[in-house]
Amino acid sequence: MSRDIIAIDGPAGSGKSTVARAVAQALGWSFLDTGAMYRALTSEALYQGIDVHDANAMALLARDARIDTLPRIRVNDRDVEDEIRSEPINLAVSVVAANPLVRASMVGRQREIADAQLTGTVVEGRDITTVVFPNATLKVYLTASLDERSRRRGEEGVASVARRDIADSTREASPLRQAPDALVIDTTGRDVHEVVGEIVECLKNIK
Repeated sequence: MSRDIIAIDGPAGSGKSTVARAVAQALGWSFLDTGAMYRALTSEALYQGIDVHDANAMALLARDARIDTLPRIRVNDRDVEDEIRSEPINLAVSVVAANPLVRASMVGRQREIADAQLTGTVVEGRDITTVVFPNATLKVYLTASLDERSRRRGEEGVASVARRDIADSTREASPLRQAPDALVIDTTGRDVHEVVGEIVECLKNIK
């Protein structure tokens, strides 16, 4: 990977998507929401009636599904932007994301997407700094209190967010981990612009 990558990791509700989009806009870079890719794939599995616990069937779906993340989330030309945060997706996406065959396919796609950009790319997810882009220009790990993250997730609630935390951090395939060289930012009670400014300033200092 020759282009600049800002890789942003963190648990559900830590502010990854909001901050990553804002950083990309501030820098004039592209943005990639990898979590939305897994959610789109989960949506397609449910739409087609595929059992998300069927590892091989999900691997085939991950290989063949057409997923677009901009300007809206689409899978196989079906707009799923407004449904990927629904409770059925919330309950099933951890199973899909824990499938090592699915992750291998998706990681390859994510690297290809970033490599195809004419600018740098801000990528967010849960294994971006440790697995997908371990040599990123800048690694960031966002966190926040469970109450704060639950409030941000709205309809999910504390129990749902806590369940995602356990599933994401204990799965065998690419678990959520804080990279030892990541810039760690607690976003609890902080303004988005303040967090974005800290990330942009850090990027300037290392370039």
